[in-house]
Amino acid sequence: MTTTTTQPGAYVANPGVAAARATDLSKVYGQGETQVIALDQVSVDFHQGQFTAIMGPSGSGKSTLMHCMAGLDSISSGSARIGDVELTALKDKKLTQLRRDKIGFIFQAFNLLPTLTAMENITLPMDIAGRKPNTEWLDRVVETVGLSGRLKHRPSQLSGGQQQRVAVARALASQPEIIFGDEPTGNLDSRSGAEVLGFLRNSVRELGQTVVMVTHDPVAASYADRVIFLADGRIVDDIQGPTADSVLERMKGFDAKGRTS
Repeated sequence: MTTTTTQPGAYVANPGVAAARATDLSKVYGQGETQVIALDQVSVDFHQGQFTAIMGPSGSGKSTLMHCMAGLDSISSGSARIGDVELTALKDKKLTQLRRDKIGFIFQAFNLLPTLTAMENITLPMDIAGRKPNTEWLDRVVETVGLSGRLKHRPSQLSGGQQQRVAVARALASQPEIIFGDEPTGNLDSRSGAEVLGFLRNSVRELGQTVVMVTHDPVAASYADRVIFLADGRIVDDIQGPTADSVLERMKGFDAKGRTS
């Protein structure tokens, strides 16, 4: 069944269709004795309208995979695609345009400008690009993340959880094809983190958004539809419908060196 939204111009997700795809993707740092294989021929699809968590031990390649898929880092070999666009074929200017137009980002640091209001921070990427936001979509995003009463506040007047809600709304506001989150709740207390994860979950269910999140937290991963586990730069497991307990149990299969037992 196709997930749609009722807002004009909203991105329409088709579950089962890849919003992003890696094919035999490898990332190598250094040469000779100092060479490190961060990703080793990884192939994975991130489906439209789905919330995917990426997990694994420190050094497993989870953040590298996300950065390569988001066009934030180059790849050594293989393929990385956003929709039908092959990232390795793009020049810097086109890659920047693709990140601006098709990808939303949420980082552990909120990255808000302190002199701007919440609403100005939300619309800033579109303002820079010279694009006007879809007001109906923007209103729905603001309502989804629960910011209606805080739009005129500056970051210093907001709690950490509220600031991260602004960052989530900023990522959603441009109607991207996919959102990448790098430990988006890492700087939040458990209650604020749960709120932000709930908003991301709702953006998938209610807005048809596609979300890919790197996390080390089993509870955070339990909000996802699917969890991909990496170890030593390779995908070693793929769990559908995760729970915090099932994720924790799987994580116990990794030893201190990041290998599966």
